[in-house]
Amino acid sequence: MKKEQISRRGFIQRTSAAAATASVVGAVASPAVVRAQGANAKFRVGFVGPGGRGFGAHVKTLSSLAVEGRNVELVAVADVYNENRDRTADHVKANNGNDMTKYGDYREMYENEDLDAVCIGTPDHWHAKQTLDALAADLNVYCEKPMTKYVEEAIAVAQAWKASGKVMQVGVQSTSLPLWKTVNDLLTSGKLGKVLMYQTEMFRNSVMGQWRYYKLNEQMTPRNIDWKTWLGVEEGLAEDIPFDRAVYAQWRRFWPFGSGMFTDLFVHRTTSMMKATGLRYPSRVVGAGGIYVEYDGRDVPDVATVVADFDEGVQGLVSATMACQNTPLQQTIRGHNGSFVFGTGENFTGFDFVAERPQVTLDSSIVDERIEVGECPNTTKAHFENWVDALEANDPLMCNNTPDLGAAAIVLVILGAQSYRQGKVYRFDKETMTYSDADGSWATKWEDRSHERGTPNHIPGWTAGDTGSVLTPEDYQSLEGPWINGVDPAAQ
Repeated sequence: MKKEQISRRGFIQRTSAAAATASVVGAVASPAVVRAQGANAKFRVGFVGPGGRGFGAHVKTLSSLAVEGRNVELVAVADVYNENRDRTADHVKANNGNDMTKYGDYREMYENEDLDAVCIGTPDHWHAKQTLDALAADLNVYCEKPMTKYVEEAIAVAQAWKASGKVMQVGVQSTSLPLWKTVNDLLTSGKLGKVLMYQTEMFRNSVMGQWRYYKLNEQMTPRNIDWKTWLGVEEGLAEDIPFDRAVYAQWRRFWPFGSGMFTDLFVHRTTSMMKATGLRYPSRVVGAGGIYVEYDGRDVPDVATVVADFDEGVQGLVSATMACQNTPLQQTIRGHNGSFVFGTGENFTGFDFVAERPQVTLDSSIVDERIEVGECPNTTKAHFENWVDALEANDPLMCNNTPDLGAAAIVLVILGAQSYRQGKVYRFDKETMTYSDADGSWATKWEDRSHERGTPNHIPGWTAGDTGSVLTPEDYQSLEGPWINGVDPAAQ
């Protein structure tokens, strides 16, 4: 399953809808008129690919919200697997009382149903095309993470969304935690001084190997699953290969369809750190790792690390193993005056401020502190509620994980995966939204800044001036400097 060739034709097909609707990456277009305008009108929602996450989170959560009285109606489902179609329709009938229309091809659902929005829960390699097709059909979108599989697709989706004026939420539910706004306010106001680094993690362990807990069953056959459509052969999304239950159910293990922990797990933590810091596209990315224990036929590594550097003078690190869980890294944001420590997981009620010593901060009032924000017991529900709120307000920017944030996160983790696979370091150019092989210019830039006694860059929204960003040299540094023509610089 190592071979992964995507044709130029396939990429053009995936991005043609974006090219038709977007010419620049700029401000979000004026919100499109939403059909469900009246107080009692309901947003008609269709589901694309409600398998594991698509059923357990998308269908069940929106079904519950409808029961609670939110303005959503679950009306149609499209899936290549008849069992998934039937399960979704049965659940909605039992819990919401209405019959759903069932489709084998999502394009027929987009065309034939009077929809307001779609929820996309298919494997990664389909996300971009199904999202672009939805935006071109004037539909609002909830797309499960990762937003896309490739860097170019991420840029195309962000462009199409900005041009469309539609409401789109990317399914990283941790971005709906209330604490990230508090963290960002504290960071930009100088609580940590110069922000230097974030560190995050996603450690797991499993006796059978990651993603093999998605069960295989005898009903998974080419008779029940439209295999060629699942692959996306005609669309140029994947090559035609023999049917395999493990590939179908456990696709996250194989490069043509997913990218293992990079896109299934790292994108969660990376998006949250971007939400907290205000950082977006990295400028330099490198990935490392390997398959060190899970020799079960998979392509993707069980140990991996991605390091990203940002023009704002911040480094980001995300690291994990899929084979040890009890000794994870702490999720942390570090600055010159102190650090925020969040612990592990994602359901934080608060976080710790750990101060640097007063000999460094030169401020004895900077001391350790616990900062409570409040509990969010169900981040998935909160994330869908946020999406519905944005639909009702017809405000694309209300979403907690908009596609511009989703694109920045996927660029980082995908370049990390690509770096691991290709043995390269990558530079990303935010002006052209393209990437290339890195060279020594990154290090040279910072060395020149130091030699010129420059000033630090800061995270977006920084309002704290020089707080925690200026060094205080000892008097003896006045002796520093080259002796030109034998003259002591201290004597000048």
